[in-house]
Amino acid sequence: MARTFELNIISPEKTLYKGKISSLIVPSEVGYLGILCDHTPLVANLGKGKITIKDPEEKVVTLDSPGRGFLEVLQKKVTILFN
Repeated sequence: MARTFELNIISPEKTLYKGKISSLIVPSEVGYLGILCDHTPLVANLGKGKITIKDPEEKVVTLDSPGRGFLEVLQKKVTILFN
């Protein structure tokens, strides 16, 4: 089984995604970032592009990033907040 971490993607209107995942690719202001379990803590501004989420069963979910928000990575939890 893949190592997992918690992902929460939140907009002002609603929660867009919440659950355990095995990997994440997000567009930052300086390029795409890949996040795996136990990633070093990080805060980054998001850019426009595609957010790619892979769940523990290898199912891939893709969301559009509007580009106004930020990403916070902690040991086993990632939060994305959109303005």
